[in-house]
Amino acid sequence: MAKVAISTENAPQPAAAYSQGSRKGNILQVAGQVPIDPETGKIVGTTVGEQARQVLANVGAVLEAAGSGFGDVVMVRVYLTDSAHFAEFNEVYNEVMKEPYAARTTVYVGLAPGLLVEIDALAVLD
Repeated sequence: MAKVAISTENAPQPAAAYSQGSRKGNILQVAGQVPIDPETGKIVGTTVGEQARQVLANVGAVLEAAGSGFGDVVMVRVYLTDSAHFAEFNEVYNEVMKEPYAARTTVYVGLAPGLLVEIDALAVLD
């Protein structure tokens, strides 16, 4: 079975040599998404909550382009720039993700200036 690149205009275009998503069989990996508005190319929001909403919208757009959705996600990796953002991020995350929850890892990293959160996701499609 061939590997297929997933692409959509509803998520930011890659800034380097990678695909927004990659699917092989029923496995879909969504590349790390940041809070960039795909229409304007600008960062959305100044709080982690505002940025998380845009990031999750971008992840959702890539999932949708592959014929998937958040219900198919089995693993999420969250990258935050500050541990103080954890609670606010979780409020937004819990609005989108429903039971049974995907496995999740949250790490604290340095991101490009102005970015507070990045998320990538692994989905298994039926």
